[in-house]
Amino acid sequence: MKYYIIAGEASGDLHGSNLMKALQKVDVHANFRFWGGDLMQAVDGTLVKHYKERAFMGFTEVIMNFSTIFKDMAFCKSDIKEFNPDAIIFIDNSGFNLRIAKWAKQQNFRTNYYISPQVWASRAGRIKAIKRDIDAMYVILPFVEAFYKKYDYKVTFVGHPLIDAILSRDQVGEKKFRTENELSEKPIIALLPGSRKQEITKMLSVMLSLVDDFPNYQFVIAGAPSQEYRFYEPFIKQNNVKFISNKTYDLLSVSYAALVTSGTATLETALFKVPQVVCYKGSAISYLIAKRIITLKFISLVNLIMDKEVVTELIQNDFNKKRLKKELEIILDEKERSRIFIQYYQLEKVLGGRGASEKTAQLIYKSIKAS
Repeated sequence: MKYYIIAGEASGDLHGSNLMKALQKVDVHANFRFWGGDLMQAVDGTLVKHYKERAFMGFTEVIMNFSTIFKDMAFCKSDIKEFNPDAIIFIDNSGFNLRIAKWAKQQNFRTNYYISPQVWASRAGRIKAIKRDIDAMYVILPFVEAFYKKYDYKVTFVGHPLIDAILSRDQVGEKKFRTENELSEKPIIALLPGSRKQEITKMLSVMLSLVDDFPNYQFVIAGAPSQEYRFYEPFIKQNNVKFISNKTYDLLSVSYAALVTSGTATLETALFKVPQVVCYKGSAISYLIAKRIITLKFISLVNLIMDKEVVTELIQNDFNKKRLKKELEIILDEKERSRIFIQYYQLEKVLGGRGASEKTAQLIYKSIKAS
């Protein structure tokens, strides 16, 4: 079978690569063509476009890059037509993918969506287009299945692929990791400032402003695979700061606490059982627009899944040195850490266990065979 997969960022690349591996198990003749990244490329198939080339964040940034986005869409349509896949698999990345899906359905391609657009967070009106254009939707958050049911659209909850990605990874020895990366024996506070240049620029300076206030800890920046060290270098002015690129899971496995930009990383941090403060700050215009259309009580996946405040969220003006320092001090306290750990274990149970990629691959393959 031929599969055309469209993923738009680092997390999509991760989940796409694991889905591809699972598809290879059920379909030994699987032929992949995809938009993704290094992890998907390492599995097999042909990389059409790397997500690094189109990492636009926020409303204003998207508007500024409309021309590039429309060119990408036109190219994507012609590339799909030429490849003529048995199935198209969309992974998150809704702004791009839902537009391609509308065209693809009109062309009678089989459309699968893995990791739902966040219609449960904003712009629920998109559900009409999803029902029209998507043949099968596989969701990874338990509350999303119930959300779609209210709109009379049957989706399949497959569990969260991060559980597999984390539990199946090769374990790194803490002593070896510290030695290889020239880290001291001090407890580690991991800094996860995001993967896009716009968010790193807004987040990292505030995170690093705490370094001198916590001399008994060492701060380690988790460098995103999409960015090079030279981009981070101007932000690093203190001695007690290290930079480690593209080893976020290894870093979290040995960290004592973390400051995390809102996104998939909040859930990853929780699954590694690392107490965290969730941070977010966008451009003023993007934030004002987001406030008008987003209807959620929380922004972090941890709190959304548990439907309560498990981890503190510092959003926009609340994300400042004074508040961040206070909240970091709180999660370094043993009593608070115990409370968070209990909630993290409950979170893992709610997510439904292992096997998300395998379940999704089997369902997609069976649907093709049955058509």
